[in-house]
Amino acid sequence: MMRNIDLGKYLLDSFIKDLEELQITLSEKQMKQFMIYYELLVQWNQVMNLTAITDFEEVLKKHFIDSLSLIKAYDVTKPVMLIDIGTGAGFPGIPLKIAFPNLKVTLLDSLNKRVHFLQGVIEELALEEIEAIHGRAEDFAKKGRLREKYDLCVSRAVANLSTLSEYCLPYVKTGGLFISYKSEKITEERLAAEHAVSILGGRIEDSIEFMIPHSDIYRNLLVIRKCRETPNQYPRKAGLAAKDPLK
Repeated sequence: MMRNIDLGKYLLDSFIKDLEELQITLSEKQMKQFMIYYELLVQWNQVMNLTAITDFEEVLKKHFIDSLSLIKAYDVTKPVMLIDIGTGAGFPGIPLKIAFPNLKVTLLDSLNKRVHFLQGVIEELALEEIEAIHGRAEDFAKKGRLREKYDLCVSRAVANLSTLSEYCLPYVKTGGLFISYKSEKITEERLAAEHAVSILGGRIEDSIEFMIPHSDIYRNLLVIRKCRETPNQYPRKAGLAAKDPLK
């Protein structure tokens, strides 16, 4: 059962305006879930490194609204299976799950302490059809685990597109999408990754560029379509995708 919280102690006008810009309407329960999430994030951040951003307005803008901006690239109102690779403190997976409860969400992170935090958040917010898994992306993409299982894979992780694609595309069903949150135009990075994406069974389909509502924060959602199954040898063993990206 979700803990109670007094929304009156928070100034939410800017958050509501940003949500309106994204054409997202939240119920009182969902708004409370976001505020409890914020409180847990700040509380746990005192004992472990979850985020450098702890100011209330900045968390709302740079973590919550940024995560929800996926709606510009994908119809998240549909009941789809989503995996968030390298989720860290739960971004974008948990904000998406709060705002769009129809999503079936898997959060994957390589640090057990962070996964423990995520499990605590899921329990405190009384979220259903969402799980947090401790493990490396290379391991859970093996056959018989989570491979080719998801309609949509998302990641806000900081890595070049070739590396991220090797981590993420094996999880996506043929016909599904991998969407990478980028904070730069990445024209050269995109061109450099095209061959790697093709090897992995994908095709770069779109690049959706915009500013986070009421800010000067640039965002680029890079959309990759899974056209065929990823060859069995990918992803390569731990560390290789980052050390020696596919060319």
